[in-house]
Amino acid sequence: MRARLGQALFLRVAGPDGARHRDRIHGTPGPRWFERGSPITVVHGDASMYVGGIRAVLLQTMQPQAMTAVAEHSGYRGDMWGRLARTSRFLAVTTFGTAEHAQQAVDVVRAIHDRVRGTMPDGTPYDATDPHLLEWVHVAEIQSFLLAHRRYGARPLDQAGYDEYVAQAAFVARKLGVIDPPTTEAELDAAVDRFRPELRAIDHARDAVAYLVREPDLPLVARPPYRILVTAAVGLMPVWTRAPLGLPEVHDRTADLLGRAATRTVRWATAPDRAVAARLHVEAAAG
Repeated sequence: MRARLGQALFLRVAGPDGARHRDRIHGTPGPRWFERGSPITVVHGDASMYVGGIRAVLLQTMQPQAMTAVAEHSGYRGDMWGRLARTSRFLAVTTFGTAEHAQQAVDVVRAIHDRVRGTMPDGTPYDATDPHLLEWVHVAEIQSFLLAHRRYGARPLDQAGYDEYVAQAAFVARKLGVIDPPTTEAELDAAVDRFRPELRAIDHARDAVAYLVREPDLPLVARPPYRILVTAAVGLMPVWTRAPLGLPEVHDRTADLLGRAATRTVRWATAPDRAVAARLHVEAAAG
């Protein structure tokens, strides 16, 4: 049962070629951007990322230009799991892969951003290379990962560790085109707060949330555990975002209990895959 559940989770998150990419990421010798055991590898290697990832997607929908770019150029229906696999692969490569592979991944994303531009209904242009939009995507994502890890991580970090995590994530953000990203948790929270006046739930956002929360493209058997992860993610969302996005009402204590149970289950089910990745990483580092 453990193997079947772990394989099902890995397939959904990493995609059908996940094992091949895992072996390439962890098994290729060469220098890395980040040392194994440093805060970014601890956070991004933890099961709490399942909750943090959902929270990041939900929060990111609140920026109208960023949400319109997603809706008009990449979508979220039909290829939700493909998008998840590509995002998780980018995080894995830039966190655990060789410096060469990490830079290649950044270059691919920047090339995609170069083609994403359009016009809002009021005539305002949007451009995926806009440092302002890039900063929003970055800070919403990193705050979500940090909060989920602080709440559900197997080895929560101290304050210095979380500050270092934000600084390490800023290294990747600069490569993607973010100008002066935050480098401490306090700066991260302040950056998210600065965006609040422009955040609102447009139709694209509510449609995306309804699809991701209530109509996920999942087999029936997988929907109950997915809804538990969603409940935990909603519990970490700012209260002022929940009604505008049409998020389900959740009691924070209930969300916390469900989140802890869900992340423990994910950690148990995916332990063999993490063990393989760790062994490959050590072998690659040894030459």
